[in-house]
Amino acid sequence: MINVLNVAEKPSVAKSVATILSRNQQHGMRVRDGRSRYNKIFEFNYVINGQPCHMLMTSVTGHLMELDFEDRFRKWHSCDPADLYHAPVRKYVPEDKIDIKRTLEEEARRCQWLILWLDCDREGENIAFEVMDVCGAANHNLTIWRARFSALIDREIHEAAQNLISPNQCFSDAVDARQEIDLRIGASFTRFQTMLLRDKFVIDSAQDDRNLVLSYGPCQFPTLGFIVERYWEIQSHEPEEFWTINCSHKSDEGIANFSWMRGHLFDYTSAVILYEMCVQEPTATVMKVHQQEKRKYPPHPLSTIELEKRASRYFRMSSELTMKVAEDLYQAGFISYPRTETDGFSSRTDLHTIVREQQEHPVWGSYAQRLLDPGTELWRNPGSGGHDDKAHPPIHPTKFSAGESAWSLDHHRVYELVVRHFLACVSQPAIGAETIVEIDIAGEQFSASGRVILVKNYLDVYRFESWGSSMIPTYVQGQRFLPTTLALDSGVTRPPPLLSEADLLSCMDKAGIGTDATMHDHIKKLLDRFYATKDTNTRFSPTNLGEALVMGYDDMGYELWKPNLRSMMEFDMKQVSMGCKRKAEVLDTCLQQMKACFLDARVNKVKLLEAMAIFFGRSDRYGGNDHHVAAEIVRPCGLCQESNMVLRRSRCRNAIWLPGPVLEATVSTNICNCCTPGPVYLIQFKFRQLEIPPGFNVNHLGCIGGCDETLRQLIEICGTGSRVQARGHAPNPTPGNLQQNNIRRGTCIHCQQLGHASSNCPSQFSASRHAQFNGMRPQTGESSVSCGTCGAQCVLRTANTANNRGRKFYSCPSQGCNFFVWEDNSNNGTYGTNANVSNSASNPSWSRRGGRGRGTQGGGTFVSATGDPVSGRCYMCGDPSHFANTCPNRGSRW
Repeated sequence: MINVLNVAEKPSVAKSVATILSRNQQHGMRVRDGRSRYNKIFEFNYVINGQPCHMLMTSVTGHLMELDFEDRFRKWHSCDPADLYHAPVRKYVPEDKIDIKRTLEEEARRCQWLILWLDCDREGENIAFEVMDVCGAANHNLTIWRARFSALIDREIHEAAQNLISPNQCFSDAVDARQEIDLRIGASFTRFQTMLLRDKFVIDSAQDDRNLVLSYGPCQFPTLGFIVERYWEIQSHEPEEFWTINCSHKSDEGIANFSWMRGHLFDYTSAVILYEMCVQEPTATVMKVHQQEKRKYPPHPLSTIELEKRASRYFRMSSELTMKVAEDLYQAGFISYPRTETDGFSSRTDLHTIVREQQEHPVWGSYAQRLLDPGTELWRNPGSGGHDDKAHPPIHPTKFSAGESAWSLDHHRVYELVVRHFLACVSQPAIGAETIVEIDIAGEQFSASGRVILVKNYLDVYRFESWGSSMIPTYVQGQRFLPTTLALDSGVTRPPPLLSEADLLSCMDKAGIGTDATMHDHIKKLLDRFYATKDTNTRFSPTNLGEALVMGYDDMGYELWKPNLRSMMEFDMKQVSMGCKRKAEVLDTCLQQMKACFLDARVNKVKLLEAMAIFFGRSDRYGGNDHHVAAEIVRPCGLCQESNMVLRRSRCRNAIWLPGPVLEATVSTNICNCCTPGPVYLIQFKFRQLEIPPGFNVNHLGCIGGCDETLRQLIEICGTGSRVQARGHAPNPTPGNLQQNNIRRGTCIHCQQLGHASSNCPSQFSASRHAQFNGMRPQTGESSVSCGTCGAQCVLRTANTANNRGRKFYSCPSQGCNFFVWEDNSNNGTYGTNANVSNSASNPSWSRRGGRGRGTQGGGTFVSATGDPVSGRCYMCGDPSHFANTCPNRGSRW
């Protein structure tokens, strides 16, 4: 009889494998202690390919060895961090695993075979070679075998025991290469940035900043880069207004909402012209009615990344928690191995048996029965996403459970997701009938669509997805009708949302950052290091520390926070695992490249110091001479009331954006008497003459605390200074952006006013159009106010907007002159000008939207001058009961 030492990756796996293999044995299984009280030894007899064996089953606890520098390089100040790229390294068994090592050595000495039951991925293969090193040193005559399995169930374990293979050296070499690369890069950059920054700044995330470690990881930093880059995109977004024509038609069968096939326009004048054409001839003609069958296909079989993404999306579970729960279910035998890149089943997999085991479930058991009934024609062989790691099948249920008493809610959720996902992927797609209707109004095309779900199929079991059903009235080609509503609506472009955990995992997967087994660890490390935070909606924001570090490296010009470098490393390591490249070759190339980056970063360390100075105050311990950013204190921060707000030319997380025309700004010694918390120092501003309206001084001593009416008006009129574009993203300017930039630079060639483009000059519109679009009606009676700009007699009008409806104001009738004053202000002697936007009822040249000229602000279906939308009205008189082509005031001039 052969003595066989079996080694599993965890004690629970060793127990499960031993229990399965010893079942129905004559003498059963005996359990004894090893050197480590946590790693028991299970003894039983078993037959492998006709050979009687006495099996000894024990375990390790993950990696048995660690990789580190030799002792003389391990202390932080023992060497130049650049030396770590070629310093000697060694693999050794740490002190806390010496007892496991002794157990393996003792048992190996009296065995002839060694069978490795480690997890069947690259990491597991590397642990297998660590075990081989220890056991081989104790017994040079061992015959070594590898057991490959994907689930802790009888069928898989017995099959693995009867089909033993040789260990895969290439898989292990790939992990060795990754470990050494990560150790050398991580240690060098971590020592560099920690020693450079820790003592120079008061970092608020650290309770004891003397022991703070500012870690750098080749996977950790690109992951942080995704979060920071999205945050910068949001911060740099400049909202831009656009216009679209919307149409609806209501009949006895329901309502259809038609969308403009142009989408939307950023040019207001063009949108108005097209809208007027539609209003003049509002009859709609049905040009095309297209009916087709649509299918919604079930998801591909479940891989690790998809499991993490879907658990985050459906249950808001973190990727770390998802993997912990999945590991528990795997070790208990309920699901297959949860670390797999494969998303397609092999032809050898008995899918019907897996479904058959779920027939008794009280919730989805009836669906499983329908799947197995040929008469329902519900079964469909699953598709594939095209990924196969050649190690494990997709994640699927391996044992029936209606819910174990020891399970938490998260265990129930993950098990349910795995089962429902598997049942869905072997089901037929949902089938629906979709109707698309295209209409024409005055040459403009619109479309509406409706869908009816005919057969739900996989959607009956996959409750996490839906396919909305919406009905529209019946239309025939050539049919004509009058729209129920026809509206020109405005909107503004919006920035993208913060990255969710599912988004972040997708970014990492697409860029090749980490592996399916390690991605959740990189995300957790960012949170543990306080480089990023995650809100209740699982969306990530960078902390000051995380943003400062990324900003510093970005300013250096090296993309150390970008995924490119790590993607190339991961690709090279995959080549090693496939036997296409040698480990030494990959190590040499990668470390040479990263050492050059490190040396360059050290030369440009001032960039890191400058970035940190934007977010953190200087430490009293700092006595160095490194260049840093000087700052003038303006006031205590109104949010935290702990730090100071300073005048800088750089970005800041808590910033007050100043008016766009600021040319110079200097902090004075004067203090505001109104604003708290104080002291708030006044700032001496100098504005660009051509970019501020008449009536404002070029020089202004102002307060940023909120009490300064002049600054507030200039921000409303001119907008704020442009924020920094997202780093790494320099989008091509849109026509709207070009127009906005031109507005801020010069004056209109028609009326010599600022704030609008010449193509949108209000003086080029008729007087009637000017009145119509502003939603104002003329009043009879003599005006008693003269225009403060041109001297003409003003006309008394009444505002017709939600905020100021019924309020009277005087407006200059001269084209191109935008003077106005509220009647109640004029009685007090308070005269308005074309700059007084805060009380404006009619001030097209100086809109609230950052000075973007667009002719005049709209009444009717447009946005009024006071910013209130007034939809569904005749654009001539504002009456919602008719369109402009039937308006009783049509043809009259106001």
